[in-house]
Amino acid sequence: MYDGQTIAAVIPAYNEENHIGGVIDTLPAFLDRAYVVDDGSTDDTRRVIREHADAANEEERDAPTTDTGVTLSPRVVPIIHEANRGVGGAIKTGYLRSLADGVDVTVVMGGDGQTEADIVERIVRPVAAGRADYAKGNRLGNTDRDSMPRHRQVGNFVLSFLTKVASGYWDVMDPQNGSTAITREALEAVDIEEMYEDYGYCNDLLVRLNAIDATVADVPRRAVYKDETSHIELSSYVPRVSMLLLRDFAWRLRAKYVERGSYSVPLLYVLGVLGTVGGFVAALAALTFAGDAGDALSVLLTGLLFVAGAMVLERIESRGLAVDV
Repeated sequence: MYDGQTIAAVIPAYNEENHIGGVIDTLPAFLDRAYVVDDGSTDDTRRVIREHADAANEEERDAPTTDTGVTLSPRVVPIIHEANRGVGGAIKTGYLRSLADGVDVTVVMGGDGQTEADIVERIVRPVAAGRADYAKGNRLGNTDRDSMPRHRQVGNFVLSFLTKVASGYWDVMDPQNGSTAITREALEAVDIEEMYEDYGYCNDLLVRLNAIDATVADVPRRAVYKDETSHIELSSYVPRVSMLLLRDFAWRLRAKYVERGSYSVPLLYVLGVLGTVGGFVAALAALTFAGDAGDALSVLLTGLLFVAGAMVLERIESRGLAVDV
């Protein structure tokens, strides 16, 4: 337990036979349960999980009982996906098990060893203390981020900006960071069954959290890269997640504003997009056919001003959703 709260970890693993055993062996002492999800691995990950889970569960440990009457024993619970569903699918499975067991706070740790014990504790702290509904790591504001490959930093900064727009959390950075903690109440409210199942799940979850006005803590953490193999191909990942964020953005505007009878932000965005696209097309046509682009540029600038106005308004409205740590 931590700060009087029961804590469970969801640990997705796909082809992590060289790392997952060490992750299980070094689980933070305050974790009451770990759901280790083998997501259809094709190597020895499944066997390693079971061996290290058996060894961990042999140790005597007081197991707390949750509000729903579930005793959190054994401490390490292996879960097997016969087919690969993606990291978001593995985390969704763990989240649903944690909800069913009535755990107070659920964290996500990497099966590749990138989430070290002290990092987990810093991320859990504001959620267990009741200061935030959700907390996530942030490697981009840390002086230690030089250990993150340069191309990942560039891609992450781009997706950080896109996620700010799509999610409405303007003070959140490094949305790709998978080291997170969330309350049971927030998990219940975001309809976790509908969460995106591939890489990009963390961006999708932020959008869902904003729609319910959840508070989020951005926790500075160091980047940890060892000899693990990334399963992300940036050339396909960035465009795919960008399209996901576009769909999520439209969904959030409807769920958070239109369905509640608030139209200012959506209207500004719609006018801004129409003006920006229309002005750009008109300016391009004028330049192509040697016409006067003055009016087109005016429409384009007006559209950009509408978009900027919507962003400013959202930033003002979302100030109370960002928690300092």
